[in-house]
Amino acid sequence: MDIKIHSSFLPQDDPDAALAFYRDLLGFEVRLDVGYDGLRWITVGPEGQPDTSIVLTPPAVDPGITDGERKTIVEMMAKGTYAGLLLATADLDTTFEKLQAADADVVQEPTQQPYGVRDCAVRDPAGNLLRIQELG
Repeated sequence: MDIKIHSSFLPQDDPDAALAFYRDLLGFEVRLDVGYDGLRWITVGPEGQPDTSIVLTPPAVDPGITDGERKTIVEMMAKGTYAGLLLATADLDTTFEKLQAADADVVQEPTQQPYGVRDCAVRDPAGNLLRIQELG
């Protein structure tokens, strides 16, 4: 089999804040910005990796989700416990300094983890947890 990860989905509840974070702060390219029925889906991805994208979606828009489930998702997003992503960089300290200088919601400063990686953690504007590992 030849299977690749093409897109991942993260909820966003403020498209402009999501763009400011992923495009302006992290430097991701905007690949699509689609509006429909008053909602907005934004596809971003790292420069030089055109086959890997993150789709920033309005929360809980799947028609198969009940009103109760939708409420739970929104509550979990507000607490920062709904979704997350693992990113990587060659220079964790510089990346962290840039995030911290931009007042990103820091969860954990760069730390050598007992499981063998050095990483940090921040939350995006929607509360999604992003762990950023140092490539080495």
